[in-house]
Amino acid sequence: MTKSRPIGVTILALLAAVGAIVAIISTLQWFGVSFAWYSSLVNNIWYALMWALMAAIYIWLVRMLWNVDYQGWLFVVVLSTLNLILAFATLIFDSSVQFADIAAAVVVNGLILIYGMLPGTRAAFGPPPGQEG
Repeated sequence: MTKSRPIGVTILALLAAVGAIVAIISTLQWFGVSFAWYSSLVNNIWYALMWALMAAIYIWLVRMLWNVDYQGWLFVVVLSTLNLILAFATLIFDSSVQFADIAAAVVVNGLILIYGMLPGTRAAFGPPPGQEG
């Protein structure tokens, strides 16, 4: 049974869709469609495949959030946190990457994390499964 979808959940799902778009753009950049980053061909393919996987995950998350699924909320919060950590780790450890290269990912994932953790948004998904009592 699907719960009714409050506006906050709809906004969170739309932010996750924007995250998918950013991941798709990053995938295309690593495949060399734009001139944003340069690295060896092996690294480009690896990064492109990882961003493609991230885009697929975000698309799956949009569906879960749209259906007001608790696991979707939990996963989007964990995923956005992980993306922020990885973006800053890339900035620190890869000297060819500048902040402008990861700015879109940082902004979108920061907004997703902040909005997902708001009490009203969190409450819309209800208690964790097994703790409904």
